[in-house]
Amino acid sequence: MKTDEKPVVYVVDDDPSVLKALGRLVRSAGYEVETFSSAEEFLDFQHRELPGCLILDVEMPTLGGLELQERLAARGIALPVIFITGHGTVPMSVRAMKAGAVDFLQKPFLDEDLLDVISRAVARDRQVMRERWQLQELRARLKDLTPREYEVFSLVVTGMLNKQIAFDLGTTEKTVKVHRARVMRKLGADSLADLVRIADKLGISSSETC
Repeated sequence: MKTDEKPVVYVVDDDPSVLKALGRLVRSAGYEVETFSSAEEFLDFQHRELPGCLILDVEMPTLGGLELQERLAARGIALPVIFITGHGTVPMSVRAMKAGAVDFLQKPFLDEDLLDVISRAVARDRQVMRERWQLQELRARLKDLTPREYEVFSLVVTGMLNKQIAFDLGTTEKTVKVHRARVMRKLGADSLADLVRIADKLGISSSETC
């Protein structure tokens, strides 16, 4: 995942003048911009695996911003959403924020306010992408463990000593030490604390070994 490349901001608004103005503003702040005049047009677009966010008008013909937000969620697209509207209501904003929107801005708003929200949204997306990539990397490394190494790993993170693990598995303490060293190397861990954090990220707990 290219978390360090220039972020891309998607803008969806049915007003051509607003679309043009927002595109110009966002570009001036150093972001890449993709603009769309309808929610349907955005749904048909294959957005890139880059950090970014979506600036979305609430009220548009056919498919509104809130409905687009729901469809994106249904597709598993977790792009941070910033809503803009000239006719927003409290129930609208509550619905949007409960669904995970970063902010809900009423038109007219200050350029600085929008750029600040974009900065926060992009930072959030970059962190989510980084964590997702790290988890995928850990899962790939986990698959590289042998069945016995996985057993040792799952017991080590419960706090069991090598000799206890050896007794539990019916092997020697020396063999457990060898497996433990291989586990740490394959998972990129430098300490027991690292192994515990990795196990937590992978959803491996003591309950699996009971």
